[in-house]
Amino acid sequence: MDFGPPLRDIGCFAVVARHLSFSRAAADLGVSQPAASQAVGRLERALGVRLFERTSREVRLSPAGKALLPYAEALLESAAAFSAEAKRLAAPAGTAVRLAYPPVAGGLAARIARRMARRDPPAEVELRPAGRAAAVAALAEGEVTAAILAAPFPRELTTAVRFHVPVAHLAVPAEDPLAELPRLRPERLARHRVLMPRERPPGGMWARLAALVGPHLQHVVADEIDDFAAALDLVAAGIGLLPTPLPVVTSVRRDDVAFVPLDAGGLRLTYALAWRGGTLPAGSATPGLMALVRTAQECLWTR
Repeated sequence: MDFGPPLRDIGCFAVVARHLSFSRAAADLGVSQPAASQAVGRLERALGVRLFERTSREVRLSPAGKALLPYAEALLESAAAFSAEAKRLAAPAGTAVRLAYPPVAGGLAARIARRMARRDPPAEVELRPAGRAAAVAALAEGEVTAAILAAPFPRELTTAVRFHVPVAHLAVPAEDPLAELPRLRPERLARHRVLMPRERPPGGMWARLAALVGPHLQHVVADEIDDFAAALDLVAAGIGLLPTPLPVVTSVRRDDVAFVPLDAGGLRLTYALAWRGGTLPAGSATPGLMALVRTAQECLWTR
């Protein structure tokens, strides 16, 4: 059975056709120029046609080369897809992971998923947006592999890859006089209610802010505030002002809400990747979980 010319020679033809230069194609392929010329020559002899018209000054595709190039590219794409699928099938069981995350960490979760898909072998990440309570419950039930959680972290969970999100702005209604100020301090919030969660762990951002504004200015809206972008609806409705993390400030644009810098002593939310089980490396850790931790670290280091 004749399987045709080698893929290596077809690949060389495609790269030369892309550059219209044997020297640049050789550099791209990491081979010498004579080796690239020999590969194209072998392919031409095997096919019985000339693929390029060569002169001392230029290289051009021949009519046959132009006609055959789309077939060569399709063949190379199929071969690459064949290899990628083989790698996926050969990957150890358990590399697929499910990651729960709060909306404020959506950008990080997306970067993790993209980078995991490019790993060798690739790993599929199923993203599940979830508030803190839902994420902790999903971890307890084994519904997710790991979760990005805000501090404080449950004692039964292992955490790694801790990072901080600055909370240096206050969301105010766009028509409120506060929106015109260049900067706000907590003492300027007299007669304004600040949206607060019921859960305020000691030492955390919400507890610090509550101490600054005083109890008469607090308006409790939920046990926890996980979705800051959705809570802006309450700001626009005039129900209260919202301390807002930097990712929301830089990504959300609304005509009815303004973000005013808040001078409150470096408020921040602390997050970490959390999972059930021991610290890494451990025999119980799946390859997918170990890859997830490494990938999350890489995403934070290179952002």
